[in-house]
Amino acid sequence: MNADLRAPLHLAVHDQMADWQFGHATAHVRTGPGPHEFGHRDVVTVGLTGSAVTTAGGLTVLPDISLPRLKPSQSAMLLLVGSPQWEDSPDSLAPLASAAGIFLDAGVPVAAIGSATVGLAREGLLDYRDHTGLDPAELLATGYAGGHRYRADPVVSDGDLLTAGPSAPLAFAREILLTLGDHSTRELDSWYLEQGGYQEDAWAFLTDEG
Repeated sequence: MNADLRAPLHLAVHDQMADWQFGHATAHVRTGPGPHEFGHRDVVTVGLTGSAVTTAGGLTVLPDISLPRLKPSQSAMLLLVGSPQWEDSPDSLAPLASAAGIFLDAGVPVAAIGSATVGLAREGLLDYRDHTGLDPAELLATGYAGGHRYRADPVVSDGDLLTAGPSAPLAFAREILLTLGDHSTRELDSWYLEQGGYQEDAWAFLTDEG
C-alpha cells in the first residue's frame, strides 16, 4: 500500500484473461494519468489460488494474494476482466462473481468489462442495476432478469458498479480513475482525448489554462 495509506485496486487474475481490457486502467492507477504522474496507488493481483496464471497474451502472472485473503475493507475497487472461461466454464470463475457481490454489499466499487459481465449476470448482480457488457443476447442466455436495465453504451456506471463492453478499455479506464476520485473530471477528459487520439495536445491545453 502507498505511503498515503490509500487502499489499492484489486485486479482478479485468471487463465486466458484479456490483457488489453485492463492495461490502461492498471497502468494509470499505478502511475497516474498525464505527464506529471499524479495520484498513483497500488494494484494488487488476486488469484483464485496462489498459483500462477497465463493471460491471453501469454504473460505469466503470480497473484499477490489468493481470493480467501481479499477483503472489501482493505480495497478501493475490485476489477474483473474478460476471459473465455466466463462462458465456457463459468463455475471455475464463479467465486470471483461472488466476491463482486460481497464488495457491492459492502459499498466498495466493482468494475467489470467484457465477458466478466456474464459472471455478474449469473450472480444476479445486474438484475437491478443499469449496465452494459457483452451483447444483450449473451447476457440473456444466463437467465438473468436484468435485460430491461441493459444500456447500449461503451461504459455504464450505476452506484458502485461499473461495466464496459469488450472493446471499450480506454473509456473503462477513465471511469475507473474517475470513480477512485484521485483526479478531476477535467484532468481525465484531457487524458482521454489524448490517449484516444482525439486531441494530441489535450494536456497542453489543460496546462495553459491551469
